[in-house]
Amino acid sequence: MTSSTSFSQALKGLGFLAMLAPLTAAAQQPSGAVSGTLLDQTSGQPLPFANVVVLRAQDSTFVSGAQTGENGTFELASLGLGSYLLKASAIGYQGFRRTVALSSAAPIVRLGALKLTPTATQLKGVTVTGERATVQNEPGKRIINVEKDLASVGGMATDVLRNVPSVAVDANGTVSLRGSSNLTILIDGKPAGGSNGSPGLRLDQIPSSRIARIEVITNPSAKYDAQGTGVINVIMKKNGKDGINGQASVLGGTGDKYNASLNLSRHHGPLTVNASYDRQDENYRARTSSDQTARVGSDLVRTSQTGRGLENNHSHSLRLGLDYELNKEQSLSVNVSPTLQGEVDSNNLLLSTERPGLPATSQQGTQLMKVDVRVLENTASYRRTWAAHEGRELTATAGAVFVEAKVPVTQTLSEGDLRGWRQQMDVNLGVQFAQIDYVHPLADGKGKLETGLKAQRQTSRGIADLLTQSSDNPTEYVRDPARSLAYNFEECVPAAYITGQRRWGKGWNAEGGLRTEYTNTSGAVEGGAGSFQLDYLAVFPTASLSKSLGRADSASGGEQPQRLQLSYARRLDRPNFMQQLAVPLYQDPRSYRLGNPSLRAQFSHNLELGHQLSLPGGAEITTTLFGRYTTQAIQRLRFVDTVATRLNPAAGLVLAETYRNSGTTTNVGLEMTWSQPLTKWWRVQATGSAYRTQLQTNASNIGARRALIGTGRLTQNFTPLPTLDVQLTGSWESAKLTAQGRSQAVGAIDVALRQRLWQNRAALTFRVSDVLNTKVYRTVIDSPELTSSYYSKPETRVAWLGFTWYVGASKAKAGRIEGAPKGGGGFGG
Repeated sequence: MTSSTSFSQALKGLGFLAMLAPLTAAAQQPSGAVSGTLLDQTSGQPLPFANVVVLRAQDSTFVSGAQTGENGTFELASLGLGSYLLKASAIGYQGFRRTVALSSAAPIVRLGALKLTPTATQLKGVTVTGERATVQNEPGKRIINVEKDLASVGGMATDVLRNVPSVAVDANGTVSLRGSSNLTILIDGKPAGGSNGSPGLRLDQIPSSRIARIEVITNPSAKYDAQGTGVINVIMKKNGKDGINGQASVLGGTGDKYNASLNLSRHHGPLTVNASYDRQDENYRARTSSDQTARVGSDLVRTSQTGRGLENNHSHSLRLGLDYELNKEQSLSVNVSPTLQGEVDSNNLLLSTERPGLPATSQQGTQLMKVDVRVLENTASYRRTWAAHEGRELTATAGAVFVEAKVPVTQTLSEGDLRGWRQQMDVNLGVQFAQIDYVHPLADGKGKLETGLKAQRQTSRGIADLLTQSSDNPTEYVRDPARSLAYNFEECVPAAYITGQRRWGKGWNAEGGLRTEYTNTSGAVEGGAGSFQLDYLAVFPTASLSKSLGRADSASGGEQPQRLQLSYARRLDRPNFMQQLAVPLYQDPRSYRLGNPSLRAQFSHNLELGHQLSLPGGAEITTTLFGRYTTQAIQRLRFVDTVATRLNPAAGLVLAETYRNSGTTTNVGLEMTWSQPLTKWWRVQATGSAYRTQLQTNASNIGARRALIGTGRLTQNFTPLPTLDVQLTGSWESAKLTAQGRSQAVGAIDVALRQRLWQNRAALTFRVSDVLNTKVYRTVIDSPELTSSYYSKPETRVAWLGFTWYVGASKAKAGRIEGAPKGGGGFGG
């Protein structure tokens, strides 16, 4: 029995060895590899997550497959020697084929850049061109193709960002991501010189007509600045077609709103020159009301305020760029962008005050604010590649942003000791930066190392003069030295980083990095109190692990790729100088904002788990689980200024707003997007998010507060006629928590149409924002010291009509708005 069993096992062993013999022989043969980069033939941009497969040339049997990375690169390794057929495919692009031969003399083939052409399909008189969605969702990253989004007609960058899951924009143009407004803003990958709520080139001041796309990076790697919860990178339009190309546009909106733009480029040989000009002149009306109740001493004081305002925004913006290829491996780029921005806000107010034992009083008030801002951006960059070493790259960038702003605010009341006064703010801000980055691919082609150095310096100097109305001449205002201030601020941040990326096995990819930043900040108020000097060193680790799960689907004849990614990043938020300097900024007769010199940076831990699935028929589903834990959380708090309230009783309650490091915040949530072409002429994209937020506030005995917050957006694109595009969009944002209260939910519906004319040489666009006029902003404060409610109804229902003329080789593409020329207009084409 034992002998028979042993003999049987021996035969099985010999059979197994016989089967292994050819595999062993094959394993001993030299191993080959094929690599390359997939690009969009029109724009030259990389095509991430496209499918690449290798088939045997003899019988077209499947050998190996992979997906391109975020930069469009791919590599198929461990291939035996022989002849193969390489096939590349991406949604909305023609398939790509190339024969590849691997020999012992050349086992590794580097194909370089492979450009895919967009596809076009004719269906019963309706021409539909293969297209990217308005929003491309990837794990850890969102890309908004601005030229595809008709809902941004006549808008700014903030209007474009409303497309992004978990992104919210409030009535003041402040952008927040997953409940946090601490964001790093870049223009073409370089510092913008401004941010949410600070002077400089802000997102609500960049016309959508100048933007090609916006990238929102929710969990940045160590390559990016550690500042902010996420990174918003605004990519400006450029044109690389031969000859003179571009477009000219005019746009008008109801209620005295006018925009115009001109974008031209000249490309010849190694030189490309780009120039664009944008003009904005818009008027917006608004209604506001507020009600506050607080105890001042032993009195319970109640004040209310209603107002009607008119806001005028006007600007002139010029952008000049030059790109020059020194040779195939080296290039230079220079950009200069001067901008003049102005804003005039006028408000008529009715103020009422109720005090115990006294009759109610009311009075009229007016407020006039004039803003004059001059911005000058200068950047220069150098890029070096090596043809003999694919993937090796050296870039160096330097630039400066200068901002000069004058902001006089005049307040008048019909009675009281301070019936008329004016605050004159003069701000001079400068940002200088220099950065060098180097990318070195690993010898086996399965990874890379990146390292870089950066230094950035920011300075701000200004005055805040308070002037009172002359008793002899009401039209004259006299400076009050006792209540006038001057300030200075300086911040220097040198930084260094290193990251490593490695691919292995079937679709595995890992990346890790470490960034260190040293911060030296100082500020002082002359004539006031609150100087500060801070310096600290911090390290910021990042890590990500991803797995491509693509598989062949014999039923559909194609691929159903999936991607799973887990990432971690430590981030910080440095307060800006207006949050730290003890300079009062008056917003209306009853409220002002005051910086806090003791304010410190807040730090956060960010974790994401993302999954992306591409289905047959062009459907894509992206799901992201995320969590963020923030310590030393910067909270915006309001309190009653009892001294100012007693000084001018006719004004009622005077509220002050300041910032404090108060407790912690925890956000945990889920984001989902679904993009699906339902028919050849109808495409749907739905995005939504829900997250649980908890604020642990130490101030005012508020304690822990929790809420479930959600956002949703549904966009439908139609092509009912060969030359007509229609977009219908609905959006909703739930109520949100603030440090002392909450803001109410808000929603809107937008509709836009674009008719292409004269063989796509021109386009006529019509858009109505907030069709049902439902956008109303309400906030509530409910603390032991103060109860307050605020209502604002800005002019949000606006009808826009625009005309665009395309110059040179440029044309409006059928159903593919992002394929229109790279230039102004902002009409989605």
